[in-house]
Amino acid sequence: MRDHGGPPPLAIDAELTEEWLTGFLREEMTRRGFGKAVIGISGGVDSAVTAALAVRALGASNVIGVRLPYRTSSAESLDHAQLVIDALGIESRTLDISPAVDGYLANEPDADGGRRGNVMARVRMIALFDLSARYRALPLGTGNKTERLFGYFTWHADDSPPVNPIGDLYKTQVWELARHLQLPSIVITKAPTADLILGQTDESDLGISYPRADEILNGLLHGYSDEAMRARGISEEELAIVSRRLNGTHWKRRPPATALVSQSGIGESYLRPVDY
Repeated sequence: MRDHGGPPPLAIDAELTEEWLTGFLREEMTRRGFGKAVIGISGGVDSAVTAALAVRALGASNVIGVRLPYRTSSAESLDHAQLVIDALGIESRTLDISPAVDGYLANEPDADGGRRGNVMARVRMIALFDLSARYRALPLGTGNKTERLFGYFTWHADDSPPVNPIGDLYKTQVWELARHLQLPSIVITKAPTADLILGQTDESDLGISYPRADEILNGLLHGYSDEAMRARGISEEELAIVSRRLNGTHWKRRPPATALVSQSGIGESYLRPVDY
């Protein structure tokens, strides 16, 4: 039963959501003049859902899935990515990014895990955009709403693709849609990980579970105060974790700041209808 005293429910109509997002993809691809899509398939649920939606929107023959392992990447992630590729029946490529990443990091031997992970993420985007040119295929983004609100992505990497069908779905909603799309169960049930550092998981990085984070974010984004959220059973510690990440990462969700020296600044004064 819906709680009429609280935020809108997180539960989605999965069938309607699938229909809406496949229509969105067809429209955006047509508007940009592309008939094919290229997607980095990580072995996680977000890229799996994005690929499944692309297949339903464009057809399996028009979707290219790319596995982009680094030498320390989990073999399990690679296997799960192949499960998704096989289940969807799409063309695939596997490109080892280790030589490119190590070639750069040879000049930065003291780089910590965070820096190294950022280099991996950005090299993956170099590969996807190059393959975009090769196949005349538009790269699709795979970041969910929870990650975007938390800033839990590499700037100018994971967020680079120009079209993202799942960017307004919280992580728990992505899981719900994945079950509806009948994706491999292991991809849905395993612990989410960026797989940039050995043993890394999303929820250990964030310090809170996705279901709890989504509940809090959903309340805060609909105007519920900290006091109201505490009255709904949210602890001070949980609120602090979510608020700190939400409030500290606005810069990652905005375009680069440009100094205006005219009355026709791109993105400020010069806005065509499609730029809004």
